Formats: sequence, structure tokens, C-alpha cells
Amino acid sequence: MKPILIAAAATLSTAAFLSAATDWSDFSGDVLIMGEFHNNPQHHAEQATAVQVIQPKAVVFEMLTPDEAQALSDLPQDRGAITAAIDGFHWSNIADYADILAASPVIVGAAPTREDMRAAFSTGAAEVFGPDADIYGLDQPLAEDEQAIRELNQFDAHCEAMPLEMMGGMIEAQRLRDAAFARTVIDALDTYGSPVVLITGNGHARMDWGVPVYLMRTRPELDVTSIGQGERQEPPDGVFSWTLNGAASPDRDDPCAVFQKAN
Repeated sequence: MKPILIAAAATLSTAAFLSAATDWSDFSGDVLIMGEFHNNPQHHAEQATAVQVIQPKAVVFEMLTPDEAQALSDLPQDRGAITAAIDGFHWSNIADYADILAASPVIVGAAPTREDMRAAFSTGAAEVFGPDADIYGLDQPLAEDEQAIRELNQFDAHCEAMPLEMMGGMIEAQRLRDAAFARTVIDALDTYGSPVVLITGNGHARMDWGVPVYLMRTRPELDVTSIGQGERQEPPDGVFSWTLNGAASPDRDDPCAVFQKAN
């Protein structure tokens, strides 16, 4: 297959190397973004396999702050040592990522601080991001139709328990995260070389409004592949280079129960 070109920007591979058996050995791009449902063990296992086979120069994690990643920098690539070290980290199920972390030659944290997230909600992503906000397009509003769709998605994701008018702030926080992840990936490429893998949620991995959009704006020459992982033979929402849809859905508590109790 030929690469997909979007808006004359970065090359987003169609990931033709992926077969039904997911043969990662043929990957040859600059950036591999691997989406997930955060609490699906099969998704984490697929990510660990990809990192083990591809052997990227660095792996960027949505789930780690830069300080947390630094704390792991001197550890051996050993699951036991990493599992012990990540106890108490801010991501609630960070232990589920131990195999991915153990396979990563360099671990890079990309998570913005809670203070920055709150500030983005209140004042917008551009002000929090800093002087390069215009390069990443954060100084420009989203298209009206995209803004409306994303606000409704956030409203649904929060179980319609918060006013719809508050979802604009949620979108600004999401934009900050997407741009911050893209900037961290670029820094990792410049520091360690290619390829770099990003481990993140499906929403950040989607090509139509996630991290790939910001990579395209800043480094249009990059060859970027974005993988979305679905459940129950259903693909995740959004546009991806490729989707893996075979993972079963683990037993989960009702995410809206906490809001129902509050009411």
C-alpha cells in the first residue's frame, strides 16, 4: 500500500506491515503511536511485544511524568526492579505497564502536571503550552464542527454528569496533552534518534485530532504510524493508520456509578 498523505503534511503509514498475526518485525517508520484502552491487559501485551520486536531508541509514555521517568532511568531492564520502583506513581494501574517499561531502552515521561491541566481548562491550552503554541496550532480555535463533536464526546464520557458548557475546558486540556505528547516525541527523536514509540490512549492516537495532527504540523517529513486497539472485534472511535480489534473487553465497573452515587 502507498502511504496516506493528509493535508500535505506528515506521512502517515497505512501500516501495511501488519498482518493478522501482527508482524512487527517489518516496521520501518520514524514514530509508532500505539493506542489502547488503558485497562485492557491484551492491549498492554501487544504494546510490549511491539517494543520488544521493534527495539525503538526510546519509548514515550502518557502514563509517566518526566520526574517519574527519570526515576527509572538508572534501573536495569528488569520487570521485578521496575515493578518495585513504580509503586506509588501517579497513574493508578501503572503496574500493568511493567512489561512495556522493562522492554524500553529509554523511558520518557510525557504527562503534563495537574496544575497545567487545570490551567488549560481555565485559560486555554495555548497559554499553558508556552511560546511554541502557534507552531503547534494551539493559538487557533478548532473548526466548529470538530469542537461540537468533541464536546459531545466529552459530555458522554463524563456520563452527562457535568454541564455541557464545561466541556470546552475539557477539550482545551485534551489539546494540551496531545501537543505536549507530540513535543515530547519530537524531543525524543532529536535526542535518541529514530524510531520512537508512544504509548497512549486511543483518543490521543487518532490521526484526525490527536497527537499525529501536531506531529504533522511541526515535522511534516516524519513517517508516523498510528495504531488503534479495539475490543470485541470492534475498532476504536477515530481514524488510525491501522486498527487491531481482537482484544476481549475485561470486566469493568460501571464508570458512571461514581456520578450516580454523588447524586
